[in-house]
Amino acid sequence: EVDPSLQALESRQEEILKRLYELKSAVDGLSKMIQTPDADFDVTNIIQTDEFSPLTTNGADLDLMLGKDYGALKDVVINANPSLPPLSLLVIHSLLCERYKILSAVHTHSSVKSVPENLLKCFGEQTKKKPRHEYQLGFTLIWKDVPKPQMKFSIQTMCPIEGEGNIARFLFSLFGQKYNAVTSTLIDSWVDTALFQLKEGSSKERGAVLRSMNAALGKSSWLVGSELTVADVVAWCALQQTGTANTAPANVQKWMKSCENLAPFSSVMKLLK
Repeated sequence: EVDPSLQALESRQEEILKRLYELKSAVDGLSKMIQTPDADFDVTNIIQTDEFSPLTTNGADLDLMLGKDYGALKDVVINANPSLPPLSLLVIHSLLCERYKILSAVHTHSSVKSVPENLLKCFGEQTKKKPRHEYQLGFTLIWKDVPKPQMKFSIQTMCPIEGEGNIARFLFSLFGQKYNAVTSTLIDSWVDTALFQLKEGSSKERGAVLRSMNAALGKSSWLVGSELTVADVVAWCALQQTGTANTAPANVQKWMKSCENLAPFSSVMKLLK
């Protein structure tokens, strides 16, 4: 009899190979477009055919995505500097709590002298904890003197994931949403743009990004497609931290209000006050 966990692993490998093949095809198509200036490549229809599932449904199976070792609870452990709080990770944590049973904890490392009270309570008031086996995922945030956020998952077997964008992508993947290669590439592009140009760039770069965002949001309610993605989360948080939210153009302002109407965003806004 075939081990179910082995079948799940083989299935995941096949899915990864399929995605890689799709991405290769997309890259080949884009390279042809670049080599042929007159080519008119409209990705709108491709994005619209993507299958999006609302984040509040219970369709994803964490055990299937992450593996389950003898009933042990999987733990996500994130080190982050309180002087540069990774707001996007806090938003995604709140979104995950709407979907799964999360065992959340916040700690302070000895390398940090003091942490603002609002960051110590960034996961809200902790209710009475149940036994570990009743949760689906452990989520621990450690405020530590690190240059950039670091995440460990399944600590014994995995190298750390570094950088807010990379961690955000990993955590958002736990919703089980599937995108085609073009959509995935656009989402990744917006995440990188938000972090490296909007959050860390010059005023000129920020202005260019805001104009691009305004144009994209004139065509759809969200940055990529018709549903919230990790690109929206990271971009919204970058705008909040750079202080450019109030000077953003009309479409961006409207999009920001759509984000803030969702509880995970509004709860993070309280941390900024």
